[in-house]
Order: sequence, then structure tokens, then C-alpha cells
Amino acid sequence: MSDVVSSTDDTYVLSLDSIMDGSARRFLERIKEPLVYVHRSVLDYLFHEARKGVTRAITGIGELEKIHDIVVLNNHGEIVYYNEGYRPGAPVSEELTRSLTRNLAKETGSILVTSDMMEASASRAMGIKVLYLGSAEKVELRISRYFDDKTMSVHLKEDAYPIAKKGRPGKWIFVVLEKRKMKREELEDISRELIEAAVASPKGFIEIDREGSSIIQLGDYRIVITRPPLSEGWEITAVRPLVKLRLEDYDLPEKLMSRLTERAEGILIAGAPGMGKTTFAQALAEFYMRMGKIVKTIESPRDMRLPPEITQYSKNYASLGELHDILLLSRPDYTVFDELRNDEDFKLYIDLRLAGIGMIGVTHATSPIDAVQRFMKRVELGMIPSIIDTVIYVNNGNVEKVYELKMTVKLPTGLREAELSRPVVEVRDFITGDLEYEIYTFGEQTMVVPVRKQARSDGTERKILHRISTILPDAEVEFKGNRILIKVPRTNTKSLAKKVKRIKRMAEKYGYDVNVAIF
Repeated sequence: MSDVVSSTDDTYVLSLDSIMDGSARRFLERIKEPLVYVHRSVLDYLFHEARKGVTRAITGIGELEKIHDIVVLNNHGEIVYYNEGYRPGAPVSEELTRSLTRNLAKETGSILVTSDMMEASASRAMGIKVLYLGSAEKVELRISRYFDDKTMSVHLKEDAYPIAKKGRPGKWIFVVLEKRKMKREELEDISRELIEAAVASPKGFIEIDREGSSIIQLGDYRIVITRPPLSEGWEITAVRPLVKLRLEDYDLPEKLMSRLTERAEGILIAGAPGMGKTTFAQALAEFYMRMGKIVKTIESPRDMRLPPEITQYSKNYASLGELHDILLLSRPDYTVFDELRNDEDFKLYIDLRLAGIGMIGVTHATSPIDAVQRFMKRVELGMIPSIIDTVIYVNNGNVEKVYELKMTVKLPTGLREAELSRPVVEVRDFITGDLEYEIYTFGEQTMVVPVRKQARSDGTERKILHRISTILPDAEVEFKGNRILIKVPRTNTKSLAKKVKRIKRMAEKYGYDVNVAIF
């Protein structure tokens, strides 16, 4: 901290922003015997918002308390609260406090202390003397001291030992950072510091600020703060990505790289929490950007580390309707939606995809087929392949499974009557081409049916064909995927039922269904 400077005849009016981000406090630490004005509406606004649990307001109340101690107790100055133009206890908004503060500075001939450039410009336009403090000075965040190059996340909880998750996705351990339990006062101070940094930093955002919880994006840190009454005690969880990967680092099969380059436009990235979905989506976004594509993202919070060429939109600062209009009018080639959570998110993804925008969605799922099922209740079955053509399942930081979806009309596997043919969505392993699931309607139900895998030894079909020719010498045999069609002459139907039963038992061992036709 700088030494205290000489006393001055200047008087100061503190703006709302300079109080909340701590810049006013740091400035006043250096002034001896200052006379400081604060409009009463500022205090009432902060108190009202703090009672609702808004973190910035809680921080602001704490800052005012510190400013009082610095000005009155340490530097022997005075703080005067003005009511002019405002009735204490009346409804007050942030804009009203700013207007009343500017008027106070104008009427008293004081210097307005602000760290908001727009506030500074508006005040100068009114002929007000302004002290623009700019962005807050960079200080090392206490939360950053808990991180090293192996730390994935830090978890601080009131009356508990501070712990960290160290390792990599899918292979990590919890480590106790200090052999002492955290106190509420410590967590409140750390939270206040984080809020101040987020308000002051151009790379900081308070993404969500609700009663009992706050979500902050501060540089590479994604921070979640919870407090009573939502949680029984204060808790801070901070996550920081360990590595930034390029798509080439995943060593994907050439077939998949060609798919991503040439055909995939409805991509769904799925996986369990913490398995590397967002990291892969980030790499894919940069891959398309390097291909000369226009790429944008929708995030909540904005925690992807992307180059300036990629615009990152926050879902928390605009309605989904506004984002829909912006993206349709700006016409990106690809939009990354991280993460799809509720009906409105899926609706926006579907609308943009059907409008012709390439979409990359990220969603939580315990298996790749679960990710597909999340769309089934939100869109007609026949539209699913038009919305999702490629499903990429990420596990332990690696691409573990890739599905492609296609629409066809066929007799679903396991059904035998030809009149039961219907539209079927085939879900195939993209790398091997194996059919793994079929999705179709049966009555009023939408069925997701796993297709039994057939044996994959070279001699399977030859063995089956040999057994069938032994039992039915005159039959014609045709293999169709997992089905065997046996055509039997009408002149050779003696004991046919028993023979077919034997053949079916044998075929089931290899994962085949048997259909018989008489000609």
C-alpha cells in the first residue's frame, strides 16, 4: 500500500462502481483527512440488494464499512451521507443511484471518484470534475495460491479442510491442502476479493448472481460461490483447465477427421461431468476457425479459452430469443452450445440447426445413446437425423465412441412380419459401421432398441450356411445384416416347423434372426 499523501481541500463523491470494485477504498488509503460524500441512495440500494443475497451488493456493503474505518479512524477524515433528491427507504435502482450521485458531485463542486469509463464521460459532459481510477490494480488472488500445474479444481468449505482435485480427467485424487479448517470470515473475504476482481477486470464476468449463489468467470477460473440460505455454510469451488488441446492432439481416425471436415453439421458432444467435453468442443471450435469458418459460442459461464476471432455469447446476459436473432442475422458457419440443459436450450439448438447453421452441442450423458434420447421428447422422430448426424462420446479426456444417425424405412430387427416395416432411425458405430441401436415408434411408444451384435469370426456365415444346408438341402439362404432369409420350395416342407426351430436355436447363438419364406 502506498504512503498516505498530504491533506487536500478537495472533496470527493464516491460512485457506486468505485465502491463495489474496491478502487475507492484503495484510493482513500492514500489521502489524509479526506472529506467524502456518499449519496444515501447508494447505501440503501446496496442494503436492499444485499438482503436479497446479491453478491456484488454484499461486497459493496463490506467496502463501505472498510472505507469508514480508513477515512474516519485511520486518516481522520469525514464521511457525509446526503439525502438530497431522495427519500430514505423509497424504492431505488442502480441507475437512480448513479444519477443522484452525479447531481451531488455537481451541486457540491466535488470530484466524482469512479472506475466506470461511461460514468466518467457522462459526468464530464455535465461539467463535473472526475477522478477516473480505471481498472483495479492487479493483485494475486488468494484462490490462485491453491493451484499448481496438476490442480483441476479447489474446494473450500466453511468448517472443513481445503481440498483440491489433482490429476487429469478420469484419473485424479483429492488432496488436503492445509491441515486447518476454513472459517466463514476467510471465505467471505475470498468471495469479496473475487467479486471485486470480476467487476474490475475486463476478463472477469459475474455470470449469475442469485440469492444464495454466484457464478463467476475470472480469466481461466470458473468459480461457484454458495452461501446460506441456499447452503448450510459458505462454499467456494474454483475450476481451472489444465491443458488446452488442438483437435490434432486427440489422434482421431482419418475417417472421423474427414467426417468433421466435410459432412458433420449437427454434432453432439456427450460425456459425464469432468470427462473433457468442453475441452474437446473448444478444440473443435478452433479447428473450424482455422479452416476459415465463422464460429461463435453460447456458454454459461463463458469458460472456453478461445482466440479473439471466436465470439463468445453469454446465455445469462441475453434471452434465448435475442441470441436466436443475433445468430441468424450474423450467419456463423458453426455455433458451439455449451451446455444444453433445459427445454429452452434444446429448442434454440434445434431451431438454429434447422435454419442451416452448423451446431455443436455439449450435453451431460452417461452413454452416447443417452445423449440422443434427450432429443426424443423434444422433436419428432423423423427429424432427429436432420438435427443430429454425429454423436461424439468423450470419456477420460478421449473420444471413446462415435455414432452416426440415418433415417430409413425397414422392418426393425427382431420383427418378422413384412407389414410391420416402418421409418427407423439407425444408430451406427461410425468407425466400424456396425448397427448398434434402432429407434422407431411402436404403437404410441418410441422404442430405443439395442441390436444384438453378431459374432465376428471369419467363418461364422460359412458355419451357419453349412448347418442350414444339412437340415434343409434345397433351401436358398441369404444374409441381410443380422437377419437370415431362408427360402424353402413348396415341395420340401415336410417337418419344416421342427427343422426351422433347430435352425433358429443355432442362429441365435451367433446373434442372428431367422425368417422363412416358401416359394
